[in-house]
Amino acid sequence: MQHMNDKVVLITGGAAGIGRAAALQFARAGARVVVTGRREAPLEALAAEHAGIDYIVADAGKAADAVRTIATVVERHARLDVLVNNAGAGAILPLQDADADQVRAIFEVNVVGPSLLARAALPHLEATRGVIVNLSSTFGHKAGAMLSHYGASKAAIEHLTRCWALELAPRGIRVNAVAAGPTETDFLAERMGLTPEQIEAVKADETARIPLGRRGQPDDVAEVIVSLAGPMGGWITGQVLAVDGGLNIA
Repeated sequence: MQHMNDKVVLITGGAAGIGRAAALQFARAGARVVVTGRREAPLEALAAEHAGIDYIVADAGKAADAVRTIATVVERHARLDVLVNNAGAGAILPLQDADADQVRAIFEVNVVGPSLLARAALPHLEATRGVIVNLSSTFGHKAGAMLSHYGASKAAIEHLTRCWALELAPRGIRVNAVAAGPTETDFLAERMGLTPEQIEAVKADETARIPLGRRGQPDDVAEVIVSLAGPMGGWITGQVLAVDGGLNIA
């Protein structure tokens, strides 16, 4: 179904995992999609998969890149309908090991970056009565040992989602979040910095605790993002939707 025809969608961290799956689903629904990331090669490879996808090399945690990213999208496509704040940072970080640089790095990508992108996007989203979808995590509202700063950053984005929804509703902008559970992406290796042995142990533990008995696939989460951004989500705002196989209630 081409329910996103002529819509322009920006997805941060779109080269892999959930962002990549969402980019392909939006493009197949007729949208013109721009993805961002710090490495050009995977962005270029994704753009080659679908004519409706292009990219910008940008760091979601850098203030200067936020303004440049929005300006580039509007310059290329003359509008912006959907902002998906998907880029994420995290770490297995015991409190005794936490230092200012590590904590700051998590919050710059997970809280500061989405805030600056949303601010820069506001006039364009207002013009299209657009949508913001923020990516959170089960651990934004479920406690996890050694995940305190990652979880706190996701709790922050969930509360920003609710506050922005109230603030921006009069301007016709909807704001929601998707709290993704454990998903088969490269997050544990590339963002959490775990070894292959640690990753296997984490995956086994998570699978045992998820009521539906499996870790998620990127498309599981991407489908919900696309639905919230499209006509089906037209009367939904200020919500944090858990997509985690029931882990948040376990």
